[in-house]
Amino acid sequence: MRHIPVTCDQREAMLRAVGCSNISDLFADIPEEVRFARPLEVPGGLGEMELLSHMRGLADANKPASGLVSFAGAGCYDHYVPSIVDHVLRKPEFFTTYTPYQPEVSQGTLQAIYEYQSMICALTGMDVANASMYDGATALAEAAMMACRVTRQRRVVCAGTVHPEWRRTLSTYAGAGTFDVTFLSPDETGLTPGMGHSAAASALKNGDVAALLMSSPNVFGNVEDVGAIAALAHDAAALLVVGTNPLLLGVLEAPGVQGADIVVGEGQPLGNAMSFGGPAFGFFACRQAHMRHMPGRLIGRTVDVDGNDAFVLTLSTREQHIRREKATSNICSNQALCALAAAVYLCAVGREGLASTARACIAKAHYLRDRLLKTGRFTAPWDAPFAHEFALVYDGDVAEMHAAMLEFGFLAGVPLSRIESAGPAGPTAKLAASLVLFAVTEKRTRMEMDAFAGEVASL
Repeated sequence: MRHIPVTCDQREAMLRAVGCSNISDLFADIPEEVRFARPLEVPGGLGEMELLSHMRGLADANKPASGLVSFAGAGCYDHYVPSIVDHVLRKPEFFTTYTPYQPEVSQGTLQAIYEYQSMICALTGMDVANASMYDGATALAEAAMMACRVTRQRRVVCAGTVHPEWRRTLSTYAGAGTFDVTFLSPDETGLTPGMGHSAAASALKNGDVAALLMSSPNVFGNVEDVGAIAALAHDAAALLVVGTNPLLLGVLEAPGVQGADIVVGEGQPLGNAMSFGGPAFGFFACRQAHMRHMPGRLIGRTVDVDGNDAFVLTLSTREQHIRREKATSNICSNQALCALAAAVYLCAVGREGLASTARACIAKAHYLRDRLLKTGRFTAPWDAPFAHEFALVYDGDVAEMHAAMLEFGFLAGVPLSRIESAGPAGPTAKLAASLVLFAVTEKRTRMEMDAFAGEVASL
């Protein structure tokens, strides 16, 4: 926005128009005793060279995960991002775009989003995908609202094995009166209560549930029996919403094949840097039967008057296009740059590369878990199948262990207590206080994992 200077005469005219003789009159309602009456104690300006040096000093006070041996995960992972991703993202025609409202001048952006949507459909086993949500948490909440529209019910049931920050976001949406939510606490196996479980049966018995929400792998890294839970949801005439890790879909069976009706998740593992926790993007896919209830944008492919392929923005029933109360979503910021990074990443690694990366993460996670158990400092709270993330109980003070390992250059996972307080229906407080979530990506080496286990054992 261009700054337009205001002359003294114009300023005085504006003051007279609102009945004031000077600027101080604008603050007449603020008591004198609480007004800031002295100049701000702000140091003078710096030259460019001095400012850069100052900013580097501030930055050096941080310890970014990229500068440590990171075993942290819980939704944000230290994966390798091929250099081609940044090279494409920094092209001005992509870097500066927003919503492609004018297809005649936005064919490149529209095609990129269309290709992204197609890849998400292939990964999730679903029919259609949108052009991304803010993050995995908002994607889950939007899926809950969509399920309510589809089924004309207003209650959803959410597993306590879903990420606690996702559960908190869901509760925030529910707090606005949009829908009601019931949470299922995880059972002693670290999994979602399934078929025949009294808690699950009780939550679904009234037939007024729009959707059952779960994630696989769940917050503990455990792989759920999606097919069995899909049957449980469908028997109650509810939709099944599954949150998942897109990178692991290189080897895990697609949720859509197992019976999911809506698949959501956090897209950060696909070519997006950790970036101190964001931004990233939420992916969202569903079955074609429910397409018109889907939030966000959908890019379609058609042909122009000359018979050439053309891409257009379609089915974008958002508040910018229709009345706000009739919109399928009020998320209007376009996460397409982050989604583009995912598309470039998937193109760069390919089908075999994605599967190879996922297999490497899984194999290394199993190796590290075995090494940590052998130290005698950790025990396994359950024996559930897991992928590249797992939870262990630490025999000692988790915070002290985490701080000590940080001094050695290791990011020792994520203490569950740091995130579990964010949401309802999680494990008991005693278990949460001792659980540590470890994630292992393809970047971790056997030498790093052995060194980490050795340092932990010596504490």
